Amino acid sequence: MSDQQPPLTIGIGAHVEVELIDQHGEREPMAFDIVREKYADLARGLLAATTPLAQAIRGLQAGSEVAYVMGDIRRVRVISVSRAETGDLEEVREQREAVLKKALNAAQRTDAEVFAASFSGKWGDYDMSDVTEEPDR
Repeated sequence: MSDQQPPLTIGIGAHVEVELIDQHGEREPMAFDIVREKYADLARGLLAATTPLAQAIRGLQAGSEVAYVMGDIRRVRVISVSRAETGDLEEVREQREAVLKKALNAAQRTDAEVFAASFSGKWGDYDMSDVTEEPDR
């Protein structure tokens, strides 16, 4: 009986090191953990399983190479696959939600300002005093 483990394949929970190969054959290394979309944060090395890159390499093993056309990238070579050690993903999810909420509030404020700037009626101008500087949290 052999104690050898089968090679890991890429999927959620994998730490992956790849080379992105461009149209000139130049290679750019990249490393990330594949996670569910709600935990994704590429700045922290957490790539959503739903992204085109993750989908292109899903199920592959170290040493594999696959076509992947995105911008000037033409191929992806998988260097290594191991188990991810991601830590507390709930904290990442909460921070991501906070950033998204802040962006939504800023967009809503901009919409209100654009409306106010373009509004003029027979009863007077639109009053922006009800729109706060800092959106509710």
